[in-house]
Amino acid sequence: MRATHTELFVHLVWATWDRLPFITADIRPNVYRLLKDECEKQGGEVLEVGGVADHVHVLVRIPATVTVAWMVKQMKAVSSYALNIASQNGNIFKWQGAYGAFTLRRQDIGYIRAYIQNQEAHHRERTLDPDLELV
Repeated sequence: MRATHTELFVHLVWATWDRLPFITADIRPNVYRLLKDECEKQGGEVLEVGGVADHVHVLVRIPATVTVAWMVKQMKAVSSYALNIASQNGNIFKWQGAYGAFTLRRQDIGYIRAYIQNQEAHHRERTLDPDLELV
């Protein structure tokens, strides 16, 4: 019996509510872990995650059985819920409703991974790729 084979790579980008700098250095690792864990729970794989204080970039491989919209919805919902439960300062963590999703070929993975890994430098040095920052 033949099996279906898919390789669906998507670069996801979304921001915090009103672009507020919620993703501080002290919670950033937890934010990234929550996104990764939920993606895996949905059957996907996070290949890279990064960002700055007001938005994240996530490179994922998603299964054919999950829509991009569902994956993003779950990653945002689970992470914001967990961050609000864990908040010790009473601040509300919230993602914006919109997101960007860009499909890519296997050959593009290296470029996108490097772009995500170097988010802080890109923002500091203003070497952003406008096509990859749309949200």
